[in-house]
Parts: sequence; C-alpha cells; structure tokens
Amino acid sequence: MEAGDWMKRLMILLVGCVAGIAAAQGQETRTVGQGVYTAAQSERGATVYKQSCGTCHGETLGGDIGPTLTGPFWSIWEGKTTADLFKTIRTTMPADAPESLKPQEYADLVAYLFSMNKFPAGEKELPVDQAALEDIKVTKGP
Repeated sequence: MEAGDWMKRLMILLVGCVAGIAAAQGQETRTVGQGVYTAAQSERGATVYKQSCGTCHGETLGGDIGPTLTGPFWSIWEGKTTADLFKTIRTTMPADAPESLKPQEYADLVAYLFSMNKFPAGEKELPVDQAALEDIKVTKGP
C-alpha cells in the first residue's frame, strides 16, 4: 500500500470516529421533560423535602422564608444542566446545614422538584453521578 493511500484511509477512519463520538454524545443529552426520574424517587424526595426544606420554602413549594420553587424558579435554570441544579442545592441547602444530606437524598429531592413542577416521571431514577447529570438539560416547561 502506498503512503498516500494509507494516509487517506487513516483520515477516513479518524473522521468516522470523531463523527461517531459526536453522534453518541448528542444522543445522550436529554431534557427534564423526558422522564429523568421515577415516581418512587419523587415520593422519597417528598419526605426529604418535608423534613429539610418545607419550613423555608413552604409546604407546596410556593415560598415562605425561602423563594418559590415553582414557576419563575425554572427561568433561572433554563439551559443549564441538572448537575448545576443538583450541585447548587447540595452546596447551599438546607441553608443552616449545606451538604448535610446524602447524595441520594439530594437526587430524590431534585426528582420531587421536577414532579411538583409537572415534569413527567420515567422508568429510571435520576442519578447522583455528576457526569450523568451533565447530560440532562433543564427546561422551563414539561
């Protein structure tokens, strides 16, 4: 095989690999409107919310001492990732004890927020892994 042919084949292989990786990454990106948590996870999150969040954010997420977690709340997160939301809640809440909950409890809590904001449940639980959460985009509406 001549050097020129070898180079052409190598370039075709590299372009194909890059295109395949890009396509695979594009397929993994989802939005919160595509069922990224389970109903059972949301139910666990409701318990966490009542114990750790309801005093400040109100029983129905409408706000009290803390801001509302419905409606306009989502405009803050539009276009960001679920990892951004998860990390912010984990590192700042509860206000008197940030990072005091287990990672699974924070994920359950985020699932509850999604549920209460009418984002549909799905068949897989919202993960706690930051890399996996990076692939889930936040949108305003379901």
